[in-house]
Amino acid sequence: MNNTMIEYNEGYHTYYVYIITNKYRTTFYVGMTNNLIVRLQQHKENIEKGIKTFASKYGIEYLVYYERFSWVQQAIAREKEIKGWRREKKLDLIRSFNSNFEFLNNRFEKHNAIPPSSE
Repeated sequence: MNNTMIEYNEGYHTYYVYIITNKYRTTFYVGMTNNLIVRLQQHKENIEKGIKTFASKYGIEYLVYYERFSWVQQAIAREKEIKGWRREKKLDLIRSFNSNFEFLNNRFEKHNAIPPSSE
């Protein structure tokens, strides 16, 4: 008999695949996190502190796209998929979600506990 317990909380968590850009909207970064509020703050702090990361090198801190997932495996697979795309396909994805390339960081500021649905 298999004594493996089933974890009923699986899928309960929230994971995000996101795309951020610089203030000129010329360079993009695709990432994945389980806390987008914290991750966006980390990108901003890396720029302010001069920590050498791809995002900080190009001043990338402005959220233009995100997707939510309940399963980390799905989020990781989606991040890898988008990272493998050519620039134009990424731009098309952003346009389909955020046609004016507005900065969406305010949706994830600390006073917003639950971000709006991306659907």
